[in-house]
Amino acid sequence: MKSIIEHLSNLICIPSPSFLSNRPVIDYAVHALHTSKWHSREMTYRDASGVEKVNLVAAPFAQSLDDSVVELAFVCHTDTVPYSADWPQALKAVVADGMLHGCGACDVKGFLACLLTSIAESDPTRFVDGLRLILTADEEIGCVGASRLIASGFITPRRVVIGEPTSLHPARAGKGYCLGEITVFGEEAHSAHPQNGRSAIYDAARLITAIQEYGSQLAKEQHSFFSPNFTTLNIGTIQAGTAKNIVPGHCKFQVEWRPIPGQSADAIPAAITKIGETLRRVDPHFRWNLEILRQQAGFESPVGCLLERSIEALTGRTATSIPFGSEASLLAPISQEVIVFGPGDMRTAHSSRECVPLTELSEAVDCLRSLMTSRLFKYPTQQ
Repeated sequence: MKSIIEHLSNLICIPSPSFLSNRPVIDYAVHALHTSKWHSREMTYRDASGVEKVNLVAAPFAQSLDDSVVELAFVCHTDTVPYSADWPQALKAVVADGMLHGCGACDVKGFLACLLTSIAESDPTRFVDGLRLILTADEEIGCVGASRLIASGFITPRRVVIGEPTSLHPARAGKGYCLGEITVFGEEAHSAHPQNGRSAIYDAARLITAIQEYGSQLAKEQHSFFSPNFTTLNIGTIQAGTAKNIVPGHCKFQVEWRPIPGQSADAIPAAITKIGETLRRVDPHFRWNLEILRQQAGFESPVGCLLERSIEALTGRTATSIPFGSEASLLAPISQEVIVFGPGDMRTAHSSRECVPLTELSEAVDCLRSLMTSRLFKYPTQQ
């Protein structure tokens, strides 16, 4: 039986940024699950580059995978963000000062290692009736695998624990994640004769300034469970022009926003559209376009729900919220309760500082094992 450290070390050694197939991670998990007498089913697809991706649903051998409505599901994505070339030990688990370092250590191979360890250490006769482990692909590039799995209708969980680093606090609410791309159109000309063209950069600057002013108004709608307690908005990338001596004929930039739960999914796009159309009315030659690339709403489970209370009691940590996007936004609409939970701190993730405390790994195993075998969860739901 492998220890939590062994599992996590082995998983970190497997390169799994989203542009690669997640098959090696899935194969590793399947071997561990079969050793623990769980069976599984794979759902494969190919991404835009033709790379194979795999979603996996697993259950104790005594439970049928044909039952779509289940009591309790643990969800974990299997991809990581790309790691920097100047991080030579990204794919090597390094233990130092009570931390285990490596790419994916907390986001979220640590959680997957905890799940595999918890399953192996549990009494198979005590598992919750209606228990599933769900592994997904392509979370880091838009929750693509989870979207496909939900659309298939293969599984509808009543209660869901989604792995993300929360320092073992049960997160019962989270902001959504949305992304749009705006293109402003100008007309190219020689920069010595700017009157013969129209600068897309100048027009984009006007639009960006107006969006910035609108962003400062978002603090008026607040949700006290979050910090910051309002929808945040950011323009993170911009590309424009072809040469220093050409009036730029196009300018493209991306705007992202993280909506608080309960806010209309169309609120921000509608506001940006109004800003753009106002500029166009003032100047009929102003031309622009908004394309929505990703739109995931926030989520919020009921205060004091069973999962929240159970994890609070098991960990001694109070419920919290998360400001980052997760698969919870997709699963919340089809579930009664969704909690995001896991070892580690997201503030170390997506960087060469990524690590997870060894003590939290151990605590997470105990917590997950208790949830998997808890008599509080019945099937069908009874409390």
